[in-house]
This record gives sequence, C-alpha cells and structure tokens, in this order.
Amino acid sequence: MGVTPRTAVVVGVDGSESALGAVRWAAAEAARRGAPLRLVAAVTWTVYQPIGVPALGVEYQRQILVQAAGQYLEAAAATAQQVAPELDVTTEVRGGEPTTVLRDEATRARMIVLGTRGRGGFTGLLLGLVAIAVAAHAEAPVIVVRGNGALRDTAAPIVVGVDRGPQGEAALAFAFDEATRRRVPLVAVHAWGDPIIDPYLAGYVDRDVIEADERQTFDERLVTWTAKYPDVPVERVVARDSAAAALVHRSRDAALVVVGSRGRGTVRGLLLGSVGQAVLHHADAPVAVVRPEADRAE
Repeated sequence: MGVTPRTAVVVGVDGSESALGAVRWAAAEAARRGAPLRLVAAVTWTVYQPIGVPALGVEYQRQILVQAAGQYLEAAAATAQQVAPELDVTTEVRGGEPTTVLRDEATRARMIVLGTRGRGGFTGLLLGLVAIAVAAHAEAPVIVVRGNGALRDTAAPIVVGVDRGPQGEAALAFAFDEATRRRVPLVAVHAWGDPIIDPYLAGYVDRDVIEADERQTFDERLVTWTAKYPDVPVERVVARDSAAAALVHRSRDAALVVVGSRGRGTVRGLLLGSVGQAVLHHADAPVAVVRPEADRAE
C-alpha cells in the first residue's frame, strides 16, 4: 500500500499575535519548499445553551464564532502574502476542538506550524496546551515558533539533538533536509549526563573514557547522514550536560531546533519526552518536533 504524499504547510490560526508570527515563519518555509500554505481556524460547534433559550440563539452565537474565525484567517492570509506574494494560500474554518482538527490536518500536511500561545492564554504559561498536545501526537512534523523565530538571521544554523535511540532518525532526516534547503550549517548536539549516583563510586569512573565512547557512538550515528548530505557543514557538539540544557543553550543562535519524540509509546502522556517538552518551553528559537511517522510520507 502506497503512502500519500504530504502537500501543504498548515498553520493553526486563532487571531493571536503568536499565531501571526507562526504564519510569517510558515509562509517563508512554504515558499522555500515550493509548497502551498493552508491556514486553518478551528471553531468548537458546541455552544452552551441555557435552559429556556431557543435554539435560534445558539445558532446565532455559532455564526458569530465562524465570522470571527473568518476574519482571523483573512488577516493571516494578508500577513502570509506580505512575506511571500506569489504563495498559494488557502483558508478554511473547521468545526471541532483545535487539537483534534490539527491532528487530523497532520495526516495530510508536510508540517503543522503553531504559535506558542493562543488567544485567552494565561501569560504565566510558557506554552499553550494546544501546541503541547499537537506536538505530542501529530503524525507530521510540528513546528512551534518561539522567540523572534520569524525574524531570525537567514544564515543561522539548524540545531538537532542526537541521542542513542532509533526514534531520532526522523529528526536527523528533517534537520539535514532543512539545512540543505536553507543552505546553512547543521549543529548536531549529543549530550550525556554524569552516570554517577553514588558519590562513593565517583573516583572509580573514568569520565574521559565515557566521553570517548559517547563521541564514537555519536560519530557513527552521523556517518550515513553526512554521506547523504555532503554539502551540509556539520558541527559536532558532545556535551556533558542534560540534553535539554544543551539544546536550549544552542537555540540562542539557531534558526530552528529539531528534536525527536518517543514514538508510539504505551503511555500517551509520554509520547513527547521530557527533553522535547523542556525545549518547547524554553528554547529561544522555533522548535520542530519530528515523530517517526513523519519520514514515511515526505
């Protein structure tokens, strides 16, 4: 059975400034890929109906919500055209919860692009619940546009986290492909934590040996990719630190930070690992979360 090619870059739009920042980033990315841009606003059809209020009142409220969503999409489309005037832009108001709608869109999209917080989000929250849920479960790569990502230097490198697990292959594929499209360097980061728990054993561990082993494993992971993308300059970073801290540090000068996910775990809450969650919350650049499913349809 064949795999349906993914086509559009899809952006979730809700009228917030954060969403417009995501639209700007996505418009530039779609133009770079020669892909259409699809702007989607989700409206929950269920509206609270007090006892005794006729159904006509509920339908009126629903029309108001749809009209507002349409206005958000018009503003978003105008923003996209400012970034890339020749871009093929389509819009649609869809009924349903935003998370459900965007996960469905991800089954056909090249990628899903989101802002960090939507309308009505509490300012104390670093990342919106919709962005977290979509990044954890969507089949397509999910990019959360953090910081001044839409305005970042076009020559800035792509940063990718490299671990020992096979689930990171999709993230590496996405990162190398992105570096090639942008003609920028790639910074591959592998972090290893200090394995010592018992302080009485610390003196018996040769950390230089451990680091040498980690570096060798790291180099072996990259051999296939550097051979496939010989024109991409690769900076290798091996850090004795937590993976999240190392990636957040490198995000300050990055155009995009790419992380993998756990894949299809048995516990739904663990589909997005702790590293991915930490980077999504604290990185100073757009973050791409790439699931193993993503490389099967590109």
